[in-house]
Parts: sequence; C-alpha cells; structure tokens
Amino acid sequence: MQSGFIGIFDSGVGGLAVYHAARKLLPHQAFVYVADSGFAPYGGRESAYITRRVTKIADALVDHGAKALVVACNTATVTTVAALRAKHSLPIIGIEPAIKPATAISRNGRIVVLTTQRTAESEAVAQLCIRYGAHVQIMLQPCPGLADQVEAGNIDGVEVKKMLRQYLAPAISLTSDVVVLGCTHFTFLANQIQNLAGPQVTIIEPSEAVARQLAHRLSSNEMISTNQPQATEAFYTTAVSLSAVSTVMSKLLGRHIEVLAADDLGLAKI
Repeated sequence: MQSGFIGIFDSGVGGLAVYHAARKLLPHQAFVYVADSGFAPYGGRESAYITRRVTKIADALVDHGAKALVVACNTATVTTVAALRAKHSLPIIGIEPAIKPATAISRNGRIVVLTTQRTAESEAVAQLCIRYGAHVQIMLQPCPGLADQVEAGNIDGVEVKKMLRQYLAPAISLTSDVVVLGCTHFTFLANQIQNLAGPQVTIIEPSEAVARQLAHRLSSNEMISTNQPQATEAFYTTAVSLSAVSTVMSKLLGRHIEVLAADDLGLAKI
C-alpha cells in the first residue's frame, strides 16, 4: 500500500456512497476504503464499543500512511470524531445528519431524519436540533434493521420496502417536506425513499457535500496529488467472507470490486 492515500471507512458498505463522490471529485488521488463489516452495524452498539472500533481503524490507516481520513459513518462521527481529531493531526472529515441544510430549504418547517438508534440518541445530534430547530419541527426516526439490509445487498427486496413504509409513515403523516438520510447506508435506498415519500418531498443525502469538504481541506493544506494519471483504490473488510462483501460492493458501485482481508491492516479483532 502506497503512502499518501485518503482513508475512508464505515461500519460496512454504506460509506461507499461517500467514496464514490470523493473519487469522482478527486480523480487523481489514491484511496483506501475499510468496511468494518465483521463488526457491523454500529447503530445499535454501545458508544464505548464504537469508539474502540473506530479508533483502531483510524490508527491503522494513519500507521499505513494515510494523509487524510473520512469517517463515512454518522454513528461513528457523532460518537468518536472529536477524539480522533484530538489524537491525529491530519485532516479528518466526518459526516453528520444534514439538519442545518434541511432547515434552510424546508417550506413548511417539518423535517424527518432517518437514522440509526445510536445516532438519534447522540448528544451531537441533540445539539444540531437545538441549534437549527428553533423554528421547525424535527423528528428523529430510528430505522433498526435497515442498514443491515443494505449491508447484505438487499436494496430492492420486499423486506426493505416493508421497512421503508413503516419508517416513512411519520414523515408522510406529518406532511414533512424534507427527509434527511442520516445513515450512509440509506443513500442506496434514496430512489425508493423518494418514490414512497412523493415528489413534493426533498431528500437530502450528504455524500457530495462531504466530498467537497474533503477536497477543500486537502487543497487548503496543499495535499492534492497531481502526479497520478488516475486514482488508485483498495478495499478492505473485516468480514469473514471476502466474496460476499465483494458481491455487495460490486452491486452498489455498479462495477467489479476486489475486496482484501483487513487482517493486513491489523483490524480483524478488537
């Protein structure tokens, strides 16, 4: 693995939405993506557990030569990103539910945030709601099991549609006009969510915004590589079955993805 790469990681495959946006915006950079699928999902885990996993992944990527990190997981960001920034001096980009832009574009002041249980319960999200929710109604809607479906590659099955109808029911009954996707896994369900919510509802998904912030931080620090004709990439997972994760990643990205064992990064065990 060459040094000077951008490390992107998530509890599983959801962060591929961020990776896709980042690679499109930064076509000459080297990327390493880590899916902690062997320990996913994070959404129902205790904060201490998430912190141990996220810290271990970040430390491994830094030790292997990362020049920047993207925590492409809302739950990991609201739980651990402050500690990571205190520990490491390189640029670290996090992701959090896009509540601020949602409040700016809502016409009727009714917003629903689809998220994991841990993200919904976090102090960071509570502060976002306090800061930007004074004049709007913000409903945090935990979606247990939904990220697991995406993790398994089930993005258009009967069970997923049943879950989405259940979790979107409050948004529809409130006639919310903005739905925030507060988990990167949900990005791969955006079309279904739009169809169920209706054309009058705006879906906010932050992958491109995160990619722009990454590009801005790299540019500000003069860290954008220009001597590579095309971005290089490597994908790792802590899951037991590399082929299963490869199949899901390939489906989500629409091209064949070869997945390597994260043992090479020292990430197999806590």
